[in-house]
Amino acid sequence: AIATDLDGTLLRSDRSISSRTVTAVNAAEDAGLSVVLATGRPPRWIAPIVEQLGERGLVVCANGAAVYDPSRHELVSTVEIDAAVAASIIDDIEAAVPDGIIGLEQGFEFAIDESFERAGHELRGSWSLEGLRVGPIRSFLDRDVIKLIVRVGAPAPNGFAETVLELVGDRALVSHSFDESFLELSHPSVHKAVTVERLLIDSGVTPAEVLAFGDMPNDLELIRWAGWGVAVANADPRVRAEADEVTASNDEDGVARVIERILR
Repeated sequence: AIATDLDGTLLRSDRSISSRTVTAVNAAEDAGLSVVLATGRPPRWIAPIVEQLGERGLVVCANGAAVYDPSRHELVSTVEIDAAVAASIIDDIEAAVPDGIIGLEQGFEFAIDESFERAGHELRGSWSLEGLRVGPIRSFLDRDVIKLIVRVGAPAPNGFAETVLELVGDRALVSHSFDESFLELSHPSVHKAVTVERLLIDSGVTPAEVLAFGDMPNDLELIRWAGWGVAVANADPRVRAEADEVTASNDEDGVARVIERILR
């Protein structure tokens, strides 16, 4: 099987997928390999990928917290942060990071705290999304949460992710798929690797038989777990250090090059 991240890995910097990459993925599936997309993106951000790459079965979303079926536009499974636990995390983060903005993913909906409206242009522009719900963040905690977002102005203070991790403790997994100014908090029991493994288990594919691609810290568990973990050249230094191989960048068809070599 092949398990691959999207942004910064399979996707080019302009968020498109090259024709070479589409051809390589199709060839892999024609050769009998399963291809699993594993992304930090929430389910509501998958449609543009399906349009470019074609239907690829179930997609691991939100860093492993959700499994999405694009063909039916349904969530197959979720592992969520309990609403009460999310509230306690929000309390601690707001006290320690007063200039931070907190958002949360619930199913196909995204909500953000009303402090967003007073934020600078950079933060407002980055979250100008259709259907965005804005209000007191605790007012949305009538149900559990797939993912919490903590956003500060870029660049983030040195060690910001570690600071939030210390605040959160074992209540959530803290990671990021961009830089540390945009932190993602998921249920502590899930990450990309554990969910990919769950999807592959019925087909008898073992970790040793998985080729994985990634670029950011939220891909580390996947890179470590797979039999062969590949970082693209533009990856975070921590991911490159953990990988078995470093390929060309996402803008130079790094994923396609490795798939082509494996198939040969």
